[in-house]
Order: sequence, then C-alpha cells, then structure tokens
Amino acid sequence: MRFAALVIGLLATFVSSVAATALTYRLEANEKACFYNYVDQRNVKLAFYFAVQSGGSFDIDYSVVGPGEKVVLDGTKERQGDFVFTAQSIGEYRFCFNNDMSTFAEKIVDFEIAVENEERAQLPSRQGASPEQASALEESIFKLSAQLSTITRNQKYFRTRENRNFSTVRSTERRIFNFSVIEGLMMVSMAALQVFVVRFFFQGARKGKCRCLFTLEFRGFQLLCVMPRLVMGPMELI
Repeated sequence: MRFAALVIGLLATFVSSVAATALTYRLEANEKACFYNYVDQRNVKLAFYFAVQSGGSFDIDYSVVGPGEKVVLDGTKERQGDFVFTAQSIGEYRFCFNNDMSTFAEKIVDFEIAVENEERAQLPSRQGASPEQASALEESIFKLSAQLSTITRNQKYFRTRENRNFSTVRSTERRIFNFSVIEGLMMVSMAALQVFVVRFFFQGARKGKCRCLFTLEFRGFQLLCVMPRLVMGPMELI
C-alpha cells in the first residue's frame, strides 16, 4: 500500500508541479528562431536550459523576452546556459536563438523550457495514518524528484561534452590529414626541384665546355690550355 501511494504521489507531483518542453533544433546560418510559452499565473518559476551540440565554435546568441517586450535574459556567444527566473507577469514569454554570427556554419541546439509550480500536490493518505508518516513520504518523493532532475541535468551535460570532444577529435584528425598531404607534396616538389637543378647544372657545364688548341701536361696533369676566343672578329689565343 505504501509503495502504491509512493508511485501515485510521485506521478501526481510530476504532473501537477512541472510542465516541460525539451526540443532539439537545427539553426541555419544567419537564422533567428523563437519559441513561445504562455504563463497563466503570476510568480511561477520558469526554467530555461540550452546547450549547443554542434556547429562552429559551439556558441549562440539567446534572449528571453516577457510580456510588454521586457527583456528578462540575454547573452551573446554562449555555449550553454541554465537559468531559473520568476514570471512576474501573466502572458507569453519568447525564447529566441540567433545565429547571425555564422556565415556558413549551422548549429544544433538542445533546449528545455519548464514551468515549475511550487505548490505541492496532496498525496493520498491511508486511513488511520499519522500526519508524520505522510509528511515523511512526501519529503522522500520530493527528494527523489530532485535527484532525478540532477541526474537528467548531468546526462545533458555529459552529452554536450561528448559531442564537443568528438567534434574536436574530428577537427584534429582533419588537420593532421591535411598537414600530412601538404608535407608529402612539399617533399615531392623539393625532390623534383633538386633533380631539375642538378640536370640544369650538368647540361650547362656540357654546353660551356670548349676544346683546347694547345695543352701542356706533366705526369698526367694538365698545366696549360690554350683556348680560342672571339674578340670583335678574329680569333685570338689566350
């Protein structure tokens, strides 16, 4: 019976106290997207969470505008955010993401908008049960709810970290590959240039070689070479 009351109370707590919307949206370059949530009570808490999962430098511009175009929250080039604020006015609240900073990169954003009501649900009590038992059960349920919320936030955080680290690994791999290709091309180019220079040197040496008209040798060594040279017409000996 206690277990059934615990389950019913837990479900009643989630249904009556929290109304959440979790979405994933692909934001194109130079695009601005807004999402709306209507609040029909004063002084209720609004929870707003977002995280950029991929694209560019993992940053985005955001803003939260309340009734009467009153800016509640805003920020530029933020990677993620987790905010809770009190809606003091009844009306429509606008949650916007702006990707004007990117020319080509698209962004994938996970976000959640939750309306939290602080009024606790009345748990079903067993006939003859003392108020202390009901109060202890209620506190256990709300502690469990808080722990589940913490686990959910941690999962979102680790998912965001995993996506960013994976993107960093892919970027590093792509840079290493490009550097290896460029290095290989430079080595091939340097080898071809060296071959060309050596061939040009020997070809120039063969073209510039002249025969001697008279040579003087001693023990196999050439001591004197008389070569012809043209100076304004006649051939002279040097």
